[in-house]
This record gives sequence, structure tokens and C-alpha cells, in this order.
Amino acid sequence: MGAGPGDPGLITVAGRDALARADVVVYDRLAHPALLGHAPAQAERVYVGKEAQRHALPQPEINALLADRALAGKTVVRLKGGDPFVFGRGGEEAEHLRARGVPFVVVPGVTSAIAAPAYAGIPVTHRDAASSFAVVTGHERDDARETGGGRAAGEATGEAEQRRRWDRIAHAADTLVFLMGVEALGEITTRLMENGRDPQTPVALVEWGTWTRQRVATGTLATIVAVARDSGIKPPAVTVVGEVVRWRERLAWFDTGPLFGKRVLVTRAREQASALSERLRQAGAEPVEFPTIRIEPPDDGYAALDDVLPKLSGYDWVVFTSANGVANVWERLGGAGRDARAFGGAKIAAIGPATAAALGERGIRSDFVPTEFVAEAVAAQFPEPVGGRRILLPRAAEAREVLPETWRAAGATVDVVPAYRTVLETDGAAAIRDMLRDGALDVITFTSSSTVKNFREAVGDVPVPAATVLAAIGPVTARTCRELLREPDLVAESYTIDGLVDALAARLKQGENE
Repeated sequence: MGAGPGDPGLITVAGRDALARADVVVYDRLAHPALLGHAPAQAERVYVGKEAQRHALPQPEINALLADRALAGKTVVRLKGGDPFVFGRGGEEAEHLRARGVPFVVVPGVTSAIAAPAYAGIPVTHRDAASSFAVVTGHERDDARETGGGRAAGEATGEAEQRRRWDRIAHAADTLVFLMGVEALGEITTRLMENGRDPQTPVALVEWGTWTRQRVATGTLATIVAVARDSGIKPPAVTVVGEVVRWRERLAWFDTGPLFGKRVLVTRAREQASALSERLRQAGAEPVEFPTIRIEPPDDGYAALDDVLPKLSGYDWVVFTSANGVANVWERLGGAGRDARAFGGAKIAAIGPATAAALGERGIRSDFVPTEFVAEAVAAQFPEPVGGRRILLPRAAEAREVLPETWRAAGATVDVVPAYRTVLETDGAAAIRDMLRDGALDVITFTSSSTVKNFREAVGDVPVPAATVLAAIGPVTARTCRELLREPDLVAESYTIDGLVDALAARLKQGENE
């Protein structure tokens, strides 16, 4: 199965569905780690990545691993970067399986030969410059490596690497795309020029194409080796040769995002992290998901919530403070054979646009959404006097008491029932501590006080580097950040995911201009 070139959004629907059925995932170095999240939690994950002169497993052992797991009755996904049949050895592995009677299917993937240039703003064909393109391997087969060996530094290339007919390759197409060719760049450019390709032909190197760490260097056949050396371009990189390289200057798009290349820690609960991660990717950032909270049923097993749901129509207001509360109330309503009609004439309030959107998805239009999403503002902006009113608050078990106490003091009857609880999540904490020590995080985002508290507990006393931007949604989260970590570098005035990302982009742009 092809994992695509790096950007996890480029996985195919068929690929995603295959991962969801996997018992075993055997994956390469260039498969984005986020893709492993599509596999079941209990699936075995086996890394077999390859780098120059360093292979986690030699190819024969990979072949045997695939066959052995499949013959043991497992559903195996062989997750390969790009497309498995474009210099991915997919054909060799399929032959091995067929010879042993192992049934298989092939799920094509987006190849880096097209995607990496596209993410660099380079079309491999263009009516004004190129009507054809060819994809060429940057190095030929080395049988010594197939058994785990390798050619010593400085040793001459073997006969197998002379199979390429440079006299044909040089003029095979208007655009030439070389994969795995950085280490052989000197040989490639020399051979092309020796066989008649103009030394002034434009060349681009796209390192880590489609990843948020993507870098692009351009030159000509005569200069690109020096450019690559000076810019420090290293594998994995795609080499593009041809006039189409000139289009990068006017078509660059991916590496121009406001957060491009920034590594941003997402601390939201796993169920909610994907929305923020996707928004960050759209802005060019590399999200690192570290859920510090886990959403679980309340301690009473929903007893209080189940008890109050048949009485919903007896309330004047039902106030939802989060999308999690909405989801759990609807799940319990559905399980009891009820739907939105259970609310009767009760009015509905949503604290925040995300909560209002969650209600809207279930056919409920909110009667009140405050402009600020903290308890004090909710009480001040409430659309009617609460004296004598009955108000229900289904919410997190550990939420602040400011709002119900304020309303009770004003004469309301307020029932607070736990719809869920948040607990500390520490999976992956060791890796995050290492990233903090190495200064490898550009930004840490906090979307609630709980994420701040749990982050502090999960990472212990490891300090947050001064250069790492702390971004908080709203003043309550900012206050907790101030108490447990340090003064946040920005506080989103709009307490939403879009507001947080927009504020972060503005903050980083300001920093670049200072």
C-alpha cells in the first residue's frame, strides 16, 4: 500500500480503509507517523525503514516478515512511502508473496515524483514548457545491500549501476524527475551534460517534499551540486530537471503558509485534536499531538445524567458548556429511545461557537451564545433575569463553580450533572520531555485549563524553553498557564480553534518583523 509522499492528507480512501482493518502494519521511514493512527490500537506496528547505508531490516528479511505474518492468519498492511510500484520494491515483495501462496492486493499511492514538485510549485508538465516527463531512479540496484551489506566509502559503483543508458535518459522527456538521487547528484548532472543536456537547464531539489519540513533549492545542471552542498540538502529529496523549474517562482504555495515549518504541540483530548491539527497543517505547521486529557464517563456511570434526562422539559434553560457535553447527552438520549423533542419548551444556551455547532449538527438552534466564553461573561450577558428559573448544566465533573453559584445567588434553581469527566493522559510524555529539552517545539497550544494542568503533571519539572511560544485560548486558560508554567506569549481573543491559529500566525509574523 502506498502511504503517499509524506503529507498525511494525501493518503487514499482505500489506503485509510486498509489500515483500519490491519492486524499488522509494516511501515517505512517515509510513511508519516500520523498514518499509523488509522490502524487499530491493538495492531502490531513493525518499523523496517531504510536510509543510505543503514537498513532496519535487509530486504530478504522484510519479505519473510510479510509472508510469515500473513501465513499466520494476520491481515498485513505493507505501508510504503509514495507508490509501492514506483521504485518502492513493491513488485519484488509481491513476487515473494505470490511464490509462497500468500494472497495480496495492491493499493496505489500518490508518488513523490509528482507530489513533491507540485508542493514546490513546479508542474512536471506545462503547455509552455514540457509535454512529457520521465521518472528515473537516482541509483541502481546494489546487491551487496540486499543482504545487509554495503559498499565501502569511495568504492567504485558496481556493474548493476551501469544499466542506465544516459544517452537515452538525457533526452527521454522534457522534464526528468530523479528519485533517491541526492547522493549521486554529481554523477547525474555530469552524465546529463555529457550526453547533450544544456548546462543551463534549470534544476530543483525538493527535500522532504510535502512534509512541513520541506525545503527547496534551485540552480542549473552546472551549479546545482554546489547549491546542494551550500544549502545542506540531504535525502530524502526529489531532483527535477527541466524548464518547468522556472515556474516555482510564480507558483510556490505550500512553503508560504503563515506557520510553515513550525512544530506545534497540540494538547487537546484525542477526540478533538484532529480539528486543531488539520487547521495547523493548512497554515503550514507540523502538529505534534500529545493529548493531555482523556474523556471518560463520569464516576457515577451516567446515573445522574440518566436520571435528569426524562425531566428536560421541566427546565427553563439547558446550558451546554462544551461539545463533549452535547455529544454525551445525545448519546444517552438516543440510548433511552429519545431525541431532541425531550427538551420540550426549554431554551438552549451554548457556551462557545464549537458547542453551538455541535448542537446545530443535531438540529438544535441555540437561543443564547455569549460573546465571551467565561463564566463571568455568561452570567452578565444572559438574556433574561434568572430569578425563579430552573437551569440545567450538563458538563464536565471537574468544572468551575462560578456560574452555578452566581445564578443561585440571583435566585435560580441550578442543577449541575456530570456528563463526562477528564482524566490525565500521559502516553508519549517521555518523548515530549525530550523535545522540550532539545528545544524541538516552536509552539505549545492550550485550549483549556485542564490541558495546562495535565501537561504540567505529565512532563514534570522539565522547563519550557523561553523560545517556545505558549498559546492559550481565553483568559481562564491563560491564568492557569501563568500559574503553572509562565506568562503565555499570546491569548486568543476569539476563543475558538480558528481564533487560536489566527492569533498564532499574527504573533509569529510580528516576531519575524521585529
